[in-house]
Amino acid sequence: MPPLALLLSFGLVSSSHCPLDCTCQSGNKIFCMIRSSTTVPSGVPADTRELYIFQNGIETLVQDDFGDLGQLEMLDLSHNELTQIPDAVFEPLSELKNLDLSSNHITNISKGSFSGLYQLERLYLYSNRIQSIQSNAFEGLGMLLELKLQKNLLTTLPSLRLPSLLLLDLSYNRIPALGPSDLQAPHLEALRMKSLGLTSLDEELMASFKNLHDLDISSNELIELPGALKFLKGLINLNLSNNPFGVLKIDILKKLVELHELDLSGLSLLGFTEGLFQSFPKLGKLTVAENPFNCLCPLAWFPVWLQERNIILKRPEETRCHFPLVNAGKMLAELTHQDFGCPSTTTVLGGYPVESTPVPSLTTAPEATQTNAIPPPPPSKAPDSFKPNHPHFAEPPASPSATSREQEQHICPANICLNGGTCNFDPLGQLACICPRGTYGLYCENMDEVIVPPTYLVTEVSLNNPVATSEPDAIMSRKVTSTSILLDLHRFIETRPHIRGIRLTYRNLSGPDRRPIILSVPVSYPEYTLRGLRPNCTYSVCASPLGERVSSRANGSVETGPCTEARTAGMQPTSSEPRVETQSQLTYTLFPAVAALALVLGVAIIAGTIICLRKRKQTKAGIELELGPTEPDPMELEGVKAGLESGGNGTLPKNCLRLIAVKHPIRIPPHNKMGLWNMRFP
Repeated sequence: MPPLALLLSFGLVSSSHCPLDCTCQSGNKIFCMIRSSTTVPSGVPADTRELYIFQNGIETLVQDDFGDLGQLEMLDLSHNELTQIPDAVFEPLSELKNLDLSSNHITNISKGSFSGLYQLERLYLYSNRIQSIQSNAFEGLGMLLELKLQKNLLTTLPSLRLPSLLLLDLSYNRIPALGPSDLQAPHLEALRMKSLGLTSLDEELMASFKNLHDLDISSNELIELPGALKFLKGLINLNLSNNPFGVLKIDILKKLVELHELDLSGLSLLGFTEGLFQSFPKLGKLTVAENPFNCLCPLAWFPVWLQERNIILKRPEETRCHFPLVNAGKMLAELTHQDFGCPSTTTVLGGYPVESTPVPSLTTAPEATQTNAIPPPPPSKAPDSFKPNHPHFAEPPASPSATSREQEQHICPANICLNGGTCNFDPLGQLACICPRGTYGLYCENMDEVIVPPTYLVTEVSLNNPVATSEPDAIMSRKVTSTSILLDLHRFIETRPHIRGIRLTYRNLSGPDRRPIILSVPVSYPEYTLRGLRPNCTYSVCASPLGERVSSRANGSVETGPCTEARTAGMQPTSSEPRVETQSQLTYTLFPAVAALALVLGVAIIAGTIICLRKRKQTKAGIELELGPTEPDPMELEGVKAGLESGGNGTLPKNCLRLIAVKHPIRIPPHNKMGLWNMRFP
């Protein structure tokens, strides 16, 4: 208010008739702002044309307050403490054209609240607590052009017969249905019904608005695109955002050929076909924010179309890719054609193959466009629109080789299969991904959880080379890992030497949950690390002085001071086969250990064998050295011979064998296994 008072002070008129605590301006305008009074100021000159008494604390009105103001055309009573409007209180104001009663505490409107206001053109009742409006409460307001009733507690609407009405705002009430009898305004140009709880639009009601140009039905409970829209062929601005649509029916939208601005944000769209927007030749502004787009080849035409048509994409920072992971968090309008992973196709020109990468055009049945399914695989052949029509490039005659050449080899798009998947085409030409062990999904986008020790990869910028920026108070991301971002706050603190602290606001732009997280950091931390972040995600980080008021936009995002964006790295493995890599690491660790153990055991066995052989040789040598070679005793040999000749089993008696082994060792050649039988005795 003080800046407004300063501006108004340049047109002050010195008059002794100016009410106390008010400011009088040329043109019979009086401003009584922030008077802290519960009543209307007295002593207002009778020739006053415009009277502004907002934010005064006025609690009641009486008819005598305006008895002498028959020439008043503008009355502003907004931001006061009014709870009711007495009947006929404005009746003396027969010339009043504008009445502002917004931002009070009014609970109901009676039949006589606006009696006598036959010239009234604009009536503002928004931001009150109105629960009921009596029938015929607006009777007699035949000149009314604008009626604003948004942000009240209405559940029903009385029959409104306003032949001159051009604008009606009913937003943020709870009126689930409107019929033809509820609103009769044949000349209505703008109808705003945001967040009413609507489940459908009455076709008869919509058909009665022959001049409707602006329609807002956002944030309702419409499960399908209302068929009543086909009656509104003159629509210029249409807001369909934040409704649970399953499909967008092209046969309904294509009739709106006069559209200049369209809002399709928050509809859970994964993509849309190019044919959807070809029906709007006059489209200049488009909003498709807060949709989880699949940034694959079927959507590659969109950024090109925006540039070629010079379309203004509103809220581009909130129009980002959700899938695949290689594009997650990236702004859709900034992607190049290569980023969508479109296949390269071969087109035969006069017998010479020419490589090209055309933008695919999707064909969809005119009845509906599916919006909540994964887009179809990219086409395997170039569209007909890309075939050359130059007379020198005549197509070769049909032949078996030409027929086989028509069935071109499918070329898989780059990065189409994730996590090490292999792109393949089935016999029908449909794209499929062969997923490695541990991954699954159409594009191998899902991975079984494998416990891998975290490996931090530094992306973005090194510690010694911060991001260069021209803003003197900017914040910078100096080091980024898979779960943390190091922020450089030196410049921000230097430009604000007297701040008490720093408020950091960050949010994940890659996931469905984009609610901001706010941290308070002392100024003694010129470098601060955000931890606990998700890998492979884009984060927006903003800074503002602690204690500074934070403003919120309509879309729910928080605006603070300077901001920066950084993308966390992916956890290893990212695109390789995780289980194979785990096995290779196990192999590299286990095999050397087993080999070393085997080597030690082998050496031990060899050493033991050598030691045993040596001891055995030493034992034999010691026996021979001690006993020496002696002639066998004839009696002993006779005993052996007698044992063999007596039909024995070829074995010596134990005593005899022991005697021979101890006293007379007998050497038998190794090749003579039957040496005992061939021995000759004297």
